[in-house]
Amino acid sequence: MRRILHSFLLTLITISALAQAPAGYYNNATGTGATLKTQLKTIITNGHQDHGYDGLWTGYQTTDRDYYYENDGTILDIYSEKPTTVDPYNFIYNTNRCGNYSNEGDCYNREHIVPQSLFNEASPMKNDIHFIRATDGKVNGMRSNYPFGKVGTASFTSLNGSKLGNSVSSGYSGIVFEPIDEFKGDVARMIFYFVTRYETQLSGFSSGDMLGGSAYPGLQSWELNQLIAWHNADPVSPAEIGRNNASYAYQGNRNPYIDNPNYVNLVWGTPTTDTQAPTVPTNLVASNPTSSTVALSWTASTDNVGVTGYDVYANNVLKATVTGTSTTVQALASSTLYNFYVVAKDAAGNLSAQSNIATETTLAGTGGGTGTCGTEDFSNIPASSSSYSTRTWTNNGITWIATDARTDDTVNGKAITLRIGNLTSSTLSGGIQDLTVKTSLKYGSGSGVLNVEINGVQVGTIPYTATTNAITTTTLSNINVSGDIVIKIINPITATNGPRVAIDDLTWTCAASLSTVENSKDKTFSIYPNPVKNHELFVKGENLNKVVKAEIYDFSGKLIKNITNPFKNSNKIDLHGLSKGVYILKTDNNSTKFIVD
Repeated sequence: MRRILHSFLLTLITISALAQAPAGYYNNATGTGATLKTQLKTIITNGHQDHGYDGLWTGYQTTDRDYYYENDGTILDIYSEKPTTVDPYNFIYNTNRCGNYSNEGDCYNREHIVPQSLFNEASPMKNDIHFIRATDGKVNGMRSNYPFGKVGTASFTSLNGSKLGNSVSSGYSGIVFEPIDEFKGDVARMIFYFVTRYETQLSGFSSGDMLGGSAYPGLQSWELNQLIAWHNADPVSPAEIGRNNASYAYQGNRNPYIDNPNYVNLVWGTPTTDTQAPTVPTNLVASNPTSSTVALSWTASTDNVGVTGYDVYANNVLKATVTGTSTTVQALASSTLYNFYVVAKDAAGNLSAQSNIATETTLAGTGGGTGTCGTEDFSNIPASSSSYSTRTWTNNGITWIATDARTDDTVNGKAITLRIGNLTSSTLSGGIQDLTVKTSLKYGSGSGVLNVEINGVQVGTIPYTATTNAITTTTLSNINVSGDIVIKIINPITATNGPRVAIDDLTWTCAASLSTVENSKDKTFSIYPNPVKNHELFVKGENLNKVVKAEIYDFSGKLIKNITNPFKNSNKIDLHGLSKGVYILKTDNNSTKFIVD
């Protein structure tokens, strides 16, 4: 709770005096924009002393103590401090250090305002006290490695009002974490410090949907605009000034954006809204079809700020988002004509017009292969965590177990990272023909392979490259196992400090097909859309209202749905409850294949 001191004016005068950096500290900060940012980087790099990760606990004795609100010397935690009323709990320095936690108030630990996963936990970033705060362990865990932004609907709210939820910050729609108003400027200036101090290394860091890939501006446009707004709305406080001085005494360098808040505008200027869309991708070419994949390539788009990626569509269905100008579209149905197009996008969310259409037909399946049988995109894995343990989740009706696995890495969205463990499915029907998966080395060194087993028998290996974060897409073809199956992917490494590999975008095709072949006595009979995206399948044809029965089978021949008089009131079939995969719709006179995506 904020206290009103009788000597308020004297206190402000004293703080103002303490806020001054040593004489001459910023003498060489004379430029503007990128030049000034680099000058500040040189200044705050000189004198920086790395005291190691454990040294932070010692640093917090002077940097993160509350002499500004309760004024009681407890830990000043931006995730639990309530500036105008009684705090929900307090931490005693060193006594309440984490340790294990289950609830808010159990203990405090070390919160990297810029997640350490973005720089592979490397030093000196991992140990830099200027952006690593002492915060509640539970709230720190809930914040995870999400960027900071304005929350729309909160999925979690801490006891002081900090929130996790969907972003309503302009230009970004992912999950974000929002501190309370009192500390928004504090967070902004810590991040400004980070992208200045480490500007020459940013190109080698992961973005986390917040960092930029170059020294200037150093942040993605949406995040930069949000942080500048927070900086302007929440001026530097006495608590920040005190922490900056204590951090300088501990670590030997300063945060220039606390010493001189005007540096923010001198470096980045007034925030602007990027409304210019990228140019249209051109020369899209489709080639090298297989029974389930097609290769695409195109000429890059340009943008006034920068293109961040490309959305790839097949028959108007989004199939992938990539950063390069080529990809292989996975999980396509065999013997199917596809129209492909690509849309470019920038960090502000502006979309280009679609590219030219490239058309290609997938090959007929071999050995009974029948198109996509199942997919796993890891969107339902447990909450992001850097620890290794057994993880269990269910997606598309399939239960997955990953042993000795972490959940905080990404490949094409969420991914599961195996250390010395394995990923195993529940029992699946339909058999398996081909299996495709993406791999990426996250920790350790060297190239290698993961082993793939079907029903306990090794059927092949999946390689990964020695380049950290490089993505390898591999298809194992002609596995040819029918009936019920269990998929198991194993990291055969036995050392815990060996290569740890992330897995994403796992798909497989069926090996067994329904005995009823696709046929139609009514030549006007057709279905759309295919693949089905929103659990609704529409049927077109003559005399639909006279159809007595519709049946839906999976490709193992199991009857999934039986509908009497299906088109009595409409031409729509509700597919809610069906997991992703390939199915057969059989009516009185027709049968046809469709895909649930």
